[in-house]
Amino acid sequence: AVLKDFGGRMVDHLVRTSAGVRSAATRARPSSKSPQFDSIHDHWLHALRSADGTIDADPAQLEEFSRQIRQWRRAVTLSISAPVRLCFRLEEPQETSAEDEAETIPLAARQPEGNWRVRYLLQAADDPSLLVPADEAWASKGRKGALLRKRGFEAKEYLLASLGQAAGICPRIESSLRSSQPTGYELDATGAFEFLNDRAAALQQAGYGVMLPAWWTRKGTKLHLSVRANVKSPKLQGALGMSLEHLAQFHWAIALGDQTLTAAELEALAALKQPLVKFRGQWVQMSAEEIQAALDFWKKKAAQKATVREVVQMALGATRPTGTLDFAGVNADGWIRDLLKQLEGAAAFEEIEPSARFAGRLRPYQARGYSWLAFLRRWGLGACLADDMGLGKTVQTLALIQRDWHARAERPVLLICPTSVVGNWQKEAARFTPELPVMVHHGLGRAKEAAFRKAVAGQAIVVSSYSLLHRDLDYLREIDWAGVVLDEAQNIKNPETKQARAARALKADYRVALTGTPVENHVGDLWSIMEFLNPGLLGSQAEFKRSFFVPIQAMHDADATARLKQVTGPFILRRLKTDRSIISDLPEKLEMKVYCTLTKEQASLYAAVLKDMEKSVEGADGIQRKGLILGMLSKLKQVCNHPAQFLGDNSEIPGRSGKLARLTEMLDEAVEVGDRALVFTQFTEMGEILRRHLEETFGREALFLHGGVPKRRRDEMVERFQSDDGPPIFLLSLKAGGTGLNLTRANRVFHFDRWWNPAVENQATDRAFRIGQKQNVQVHKFVCAGTFEERIDEMIESKKEIAENVIGAGESWLTELSNRELKEIFALSKEAVAA
Repeated sequence: AVLKDFGGRMVDHLVRTSAGVRSAATRARPSSKSPQFDSIHDHWLHALRSADGTIDADPAQLEEFSRQIRQWRRAVTLSISAPVRLCFRLEEPQETSAEDEAETIPLAARQPEGNWRVRYLLQAADDPSLLVPADEAWASKGRKGALLRKRGFEAKEYLLASLGQAAGICPRIESSLRSSQPTGYELDATGAFEFLNDRAAALQQAGYGVMLPAWWTRKGTKLHLSVRANVKSPKLQGALGMSLEHLAQFHWAIALGDQTLTAAELEALAALKQPLVKFRGQWVQMSAEEIQAALDFWKKKAAQKATVREVVQMALGATRPTGTLDFAGVNADGWIRDLLKQLEGAAAFEEIEPSARFAGRLRPYQARGYSWLAFLRRWGLGACLADDMGLGKTVQTLALIQRDWHARAERPVLLICPTSVVGNWQKEAARFTPELPVMVHHGLGRAKEAAFRKAVAGQAIVVSSYSLLHRDLDYLREIDWAGVVLDEAQNIKNPETKQARAARALKADYRVALTGTPVENHVGDLWSIMEFLNPGLLGSQAEFKRSFFVPIQAMHDADATARLKQVTGPFILRRLKTDRSIISDLPEKLEMKVYCTLTKEQASLYAAVLKDMEKSVEGADGIQRKGLILGMLSKLKQVCNHPAQFLGDNSEIPGRSGKLARLTEMLDEAVEVGDRALVFTQFTEMGEILRRHLEETFGREALFLHGGVPKRRRDEMVERFQSDDGPPIFLLSLKAGGTGLNLTRANRVFHFDRWWNPAVENQATDRAFRIGQKQNVQVHKFVCAGTFEERIDEMIESKKEIAENVIGAGESWLTELSNRELKEIFALSKEAVAA
């Protein structure tokens, strides 16, 4: 009561203090006296807006006006104070025995005899289960009618008043009031449909009770006609005969929900021309346009043929062959059914062992990835292996290539990658698949035209770069490749680039894309990769933009996102390091070598340093010789790092170092997934070059700790990096940051240049890999292929058991080598230089 009184007073105050324009009905004559009005009604409207709210008029006139107000409010008062409310119940036609028998006949779509009825009832406010039909209320008889009399309630007056108000919402109610004691009204199917869709909601909103058939709120009436493709698998002679290019016979079936319609039933539905029909004992809402569209579709496309590849695209929702009708998918038998289930994840594909000649061991998740690649390769479907960096995309791919090499007539695979990782692929192939012949198509002296075609024969893997892909396309596309693999496939995310167009132009039995970031900027990136892998899967670029890009990017459409995932999901395998099932397969610390190439400028400087030092070393001995060798070693390290470090001329940074290019790519992927990274270098000047370049590239601060940083500033850097919102990259000089720091927020460690002392490098790695570390740590050691860095690394790896004793004292052991041994170690190989 207090709240009601407060609300009333507040509304009254707001109305009276409103600054709005007065009613047009008020015509006050300009005078210094009180305003004059043409009628008491005008005076009343004025008083409702004035501060004091008084009406100064003749008592008899006021008495009459008060009576009019009471009469005007009576309907509202009666409704508010009534112990019941008026309800409308829609009742469906009663079934006759003849109609019950009709359920057994083939034609199950019909319109029952009899009419629908909206019945009027009174529902007790304190007991909603008590419903009094209007005929009992009018007669005030029966047990329920007696209950109304006991409450001292005038049911007849309430019914007439409430029905009169409801008549403004529903014209059929107004028509029923022509009867002295209306109890409801009858409807045909069209009228029932109108009541269900329009009148019921309006009456409910006005405060009346509305009771509808239970099936209306369930799925029954919400069903739509849909079209399903029933596919029959062609008979084959053995499993080897299965191919996506086989023609499959299929026919279209029209369904309502999960029930298939016969042609006779569809024709019967069309003949009824009613929005509500009873189909197999269930009322459903039908559209004449929808029925006609289904009939037209069926008549035109009752039976068809399609390749299995087209059937796969239909099943995944990549194509919509049914126009405006809902497409309910594909129902197949035999081997096509098995294939679809495997693609959709409803059935497992066979897990297979790598070749007995594979020189390594696949972890469980890698074995699953390799088996998945082999499954899609078997069907000639493109695969995007999108595992996190460090989970072994390279080794899974090499296992696939080796299996295919022995199983399918030893044809070559073209592997395209960034120039910076050409050497890495060469080394990894030599490590895991040493029996496979590998050719690097790279550099100025690479084979071309006829010489290339001859050189490719007998090769298992041909490694080349994106820069050469479009440059040498004329003869690359002449080869009938067993497969084409794109590493760092985000390089073709822009479909209009020359390299993306060139990739799509290659001929191959299967295609694989390797990338840690299949969607780098927006979902548009996915179209280009998928168009390379499975041409036509996502439609044309314009169709993709209309169906997916705009709805997802601009409108955040969850349905469009789900559809895109349904279509592309079978061809993308992405595992994350944060996945518990993957983490359990990983060691606590995973070390890997990152092989990089030199730019032409670096190779030229490298050769110049060697030429200058050769004569000096030949004529020197003792301490002088040792000094010259260590000096040459330092210079060559600087050349391999970056020409700007060696020259010390503060020149531009981008595009001049293979190592820096690869570091930038890897850090980009690491930062994208929220990783934190430590980057070690033994040169302060190189650390400063890295800091400038990384800050300009990523637009974020990169911390740099070196020997010249005061202790207070050093502690602040560590604290910031360890914090939740700290910078993701921490550069450290090996001597200043290699010991004594706790940097457990990092889960990536990069050794940009090498100290050639395993103990020192491990100490630096242990800044991240130590007590308190909750993540797995990946360690990346950079090596310039074809240079002294690779040869020293090989020497250390081959003598690990004596590394602590023989080469644990640093790099001085190199000075004890003969001139011939030094020349072999420091020589520059052809594969060291990028194309």
